[in-house]
Amino acid sequence: QAQLVESGGGSVQAGGSLRLSCAASGVTSAYPYVIAWFRQAPGKEREFLALIRTSSGYTYYADSVLGRFIISGDNAQHTVYLQMRNLKPEDTGVYYCAGHLWAGTYYYDRARYDYWGQGTQVTVSS
Repeated sequence: QAQLVESGGGSVQAGGSLRLSCAASGVTSAYPYVIAWFRQAPGKEREFLALIRTSSGYTYYADSVLGRFIISGDNAQHTVYLQMRNLKPEDTGVYYCAGHLWAGTYYYDRARYDYWGQGTQVTVSS
């Protein structure tokens, strides 16, 4: 059973940067997963931000973060990163990483993800 742990959240002013980390344990040595980042703002539903397929490096971004956020992975460390630049107050929320075994399809729906971290808070002040 894979387990995910996020870190790197914090408070930053608008225009600033943060890098989040998602460390996986209990994964198979082949590490054939899709790892995604989701965000849940206060009073809103959890939204998809970006994903990476660990074996190929394929990435995909939601329009809301395209050009500002970069998802990357270190397969040797079983860790996925989310580099966030030019942060805006509307980026405030709890950031979660999630994963599922690669099965031939990319999913943006949170219900398709089997493994979740506990979340890390990001607060962007204006």
